[in-house]
Amino acid sequence: MEFQMTPTQLPTVEGVLFSALAYARLVDPHGGLEGCGWERCGRTDRGVSAAQQVVSLWVRSAIGDKELPSEDKAQLEEVSSSSSLEPSKNEDGLGLVGDLDFVGDWDEPPTNSGRRTPPKEPSELRYVALLNNILPPTIRIIAWSPVSPNFSARFNCQHRHYKYFFTSDGLDIEAMQDAASRLVGEHDFRNMCKMDPRKQLTHFVRKVKRATISPISNGLAPTTNMYVFDLIGSAFLYNQVRHIMALLFLVGAHLEQPSIINALMNTDPNSPLSPFRPDESAPSLVLTKPDYQMADPLPLVLWDSAYEDSLLNWQVEPDEQLSESSTSESKPGLSSRDLSAKLYDIMHSLYTRSLIQTTLDAHFLSVVSQYHTPSPRYLPLGAPGTQPIPSGGTFGYPLGGASYKRGSKYVPVLERPRMASAEEVNERWRLGRGRKQWERRLEKRAAYEARSGTSTPGDEATPSPSADVDE
Repeated sequence: MEFQMTPTQLPTVEGVLFSALAYARLVDPHGGLEGCGWERCGRTDRGVSAAQQVVSLWVRSAIGDKELPSEDKAQLEEVSSSSSLEPSKNEDGLGLVGDLDFVGDWDEPPTNSGRRTPPKEPSELRYVALLNNILPPTIRIIAWSPVSPNFSARFNCQHRHYKYFFTSDGLDIEAMQDAASRLVGEHDFRNMCKMDPRKQLTHFVRKVKRATISPISNGLAPTTNMYVFDLIGSAFLYNQVRHIMALLFLVGAHLEQPSIINALMNTDPNSPLSPFRPDESAPSLVLTKPDYQMADPLPLVLWDSAYEDSLLNWQVEPDEQLSESSTSESKPGLSSRDLSAKLYDIMHSLYTRSLIQTTLDAHFLSVVSQYHTPSPRYLPLGAPGTQPIPSGGTFGYPLGGASYKRGSKYVPVLERPRMASAEEVNERWRLGRGRKQWERRLEKRAAYEARSGTSTPGDEATPSPSADVDE
């Protein structure tokens, strides 16, 4: 969850991470996120997890002026340039001070016996161990990498990979996979996201590289009916993944046809979409988003962030430190290798505890089943072993995370009331709640254009697609 400018009831992951960096004196707490050049690959809303989130920032380094490849040296020089401990060079160019200035006039160099033992070449700080000793167990640093000064965790990311976990109870997996396959390619997803007027977006085309549904195997699921929806794309709109998953649940419950996906992506009357298959009719034209509820956030994970291999060199700790004993930056008696094992042990403990809780719940369920029967099975509609929904009865269709939307009548998505268009939402914000913020944005743009004599790079009202990341 991203850092919030206003107070929140619960701490955010980004806020806790920055506080740990400040506590370890790796960043200046007074400079805030902007002061250390903070950039993240993607943001996650409350309730959504991230497995391999990437953050880029400037941090304190122990290497100093150690000779490095040019792209790394530039970054470290900027970090160390503010240090007041670096000797200043005098007019003689020797960089020596006090009574030792005269040694530059010696006819011959000092003997070996007169020289001090050269200091040991410094090694980099143990960022992983240092931060994980401060962070709570639910937030872990896996690895770090030196990067070039112009690296951006946000804009250098080639694609984001989301996973959404769910059970197949009451769902037609084959129908869901049919619907998911229609997402691949470049499409307008304005009807599958939540409008955020602060961004003033007018461009909703995003590219999906992969959309698949598959069973979870290799012993990674406690039950045999656990599935995962994998969605990979260059960038995503606000809450886009959860909106897509809600539609897939409706298709899996046989409440909607897979073609609902094509209809909601058919937003341009000047370039309508053709039928997805020869045996299907042309999808309906949907100019604005129908009112429907997005899926639960709990099972959603930002699973991976992909970058060019040449940009990153992931490392846990420097090799030369693996055999060292503890330092002042780690707990007594723990080497770097111990701390690496400790990280695995912590995650394994969380997994084991969850597995035990699942086993307990299964036993409790078995006790309840001796006295109570499950509700009639209605979904997927018309599937073998299901019952027709009785007239006047209520039923619930899944929203993910064991949550359901209950009611006595289902209204098809395309027959529901339509929400305001993006243009209407944006204008309402500019003239109302966001008026002052919009005026400041225009003043900033005008000041930039006056200084540079050119227009602002990248219209702020229409941010780059790669800048928008779901959840």
